[in-house]
Amino acid sequence: MNAQAAQSSTAKDAAPPDHREGKAGPPAAAPGAAMTLLTVGLGTLLTLMAFTAPATTLAATSHGLHSGAVAQTWMLTGTPVGLAALLLTMGSVADARGRRRTFGAGAVLLLLATVLSAAAPDTSLFLAGRILQGVASAAVLAAGLGLIADTHPAGQHRIRALGVWGATVGGGIAIGPVYAAVLTQAWGWRSLYWGLALLAVPVALLTAAVPESRAAHPRRLDIAGAVTLSAGTAALVAGFGESRSGWLRPAVLILLVAAVALLAVFAAVERRVAEPMLDPALWRNPTFLAAGVGALTTGLAVVGLFSYLPTMVQGVLGTSAVSTSLLFVVWSGISAVSALLARRLAPHIGADTQAALGLMVSAVGQGALYGMHVGGSYGRLFPGLAVAGVGSGVLNAALARLAVSSVPAERSAMGSGANNTARYVGSALGVALTVSVVTAAHGHSPAAALASGANHAFLLSAAACLAGAAAVLLLGRRARRTATLSGAAAAVAAARR
Repeated sequence: MNAQAAQSSTAKDAAPPDHREGKAGPPAAAPGAAMTLLTVGLGTLLTLMAFTAPATTLAATSHGLHSGAVAQTWMLTGTPVGLAALLLTMGSVADARGRRRTFGAGAVLLLLATVLSAAAPDTSLFLAGRILQGVASAAVLAAGLGLIADTHPAGQHRIRALGVWGATVGGGIAIGPVYAAVLTQAWGWRSLYWGLALLAVPVALLTAAVPESRAAHPRRLDIAGAVTLSAGTAALVAGFGESRSGWLRPAVLILLVAAVALLAVFAAVERRVAEPMLDPALWRNPTFLAAGVGALTTGLAVVGLFSYLPTMVQGVLGTSAVSTSLLFVVWSGISAVSALLARRLAPHIGADTQAALGLMVSAVGQGALYGMHVGGSYGRLFPGLAVAGVGSGVLNAALARLAVSSVPAERSAMGSGANNTARYVGSALGVALTVSVVTAAHGHSPAAALASGANHAFLLSAAACLAGAAAVLLLGRRARRTATLSGAAAAVAAARR
């Protein structure tokens, strides 16, 4: 199936159920669909909890390991590096070698990596565990959406399942910081990683009950593409992480130059190999581009901002780690509920329009956060966080639809990997830019300067969301126009035969 066929698949997915399924009614979900959704949902929840764990526990962890400033940066960056570097590769491996096998391997590796972080006697082993958690999460996230797409046919079954998946993303982000802060306060920072390791056990065991699936005609693994993409993406995310201490530092410049060179080599490799990991034709597919732009904007303007929000709130308002973690409950908790309810939008609007709507609502919520000041009210942030949560939920559900419908069905895990790669590369850049904007501000005191920088970051993120929404809408319109022209051309050709 080529890019044109993927566009047709997207149009089909976005249509109302009676148009999409015909008079016979929607096809039934495949055997094992419920167990697949449960297992993938739990795995996704766990990976997001692990991803957000350092957000409210960085100080305690670095103190316990006697870590310096550079190590603290890598405590935040380590998992995103492993995650972003291997998402697309893991998606391709899952499609070719088996999605359940890849998901199960990721769950087991997540267990082992988390144990390594929990038991680490020094900073280096802790960071190794965090990077391996990212690698494991890449396998779980990329293969997970592929498993859902295989067991839930296009239409209401899939829309409902992807809404649940989107809710687990929001739920993991909401639960992770609170879980980490509470356990750290009660039993120390190591307890949160031992707890995550225990939670990985049922995920690994449940994988045995999930039906296996793979592409009908598996492609050979593109080794050169996998190596250059993984190395280039890792260097890019690492460079963004290091930039928090200044963009002109030698380490940052070396990493970013290496990233550009490696990604250029990757692009050249993909144009030459017979079976590329990322088909260059997809870049001509406006639906695939809309999914990528939506995911990149989500990472850049939503995940990036809210990843640094606890630091800003604690510095300006002086709240505790547990109190600050409640901000994630408001934002991501509402996001989880919103993602579940977003399936009601599917019969009425396409996935691209839903994604743009989610970005616009997120922009309104972020704009409502403007006005943070020293001595301000903690509760004043809640309305903006609630609105942003609604936008995030609608957005997460829409991006999941776009990710699996913008690529051929046999490459659904690769589509998930590509979409999530854009999200996490965007989040790494988003955190770096947020830190740069916040630290560049001035005030009569450190807290006042931080408040001023936070307000600038709120407005900048809101503007980025609006720009992303406009781009997604334009690409979606282009996709529908292309699909209409292709359908008319096919009809004319059929009439001439």
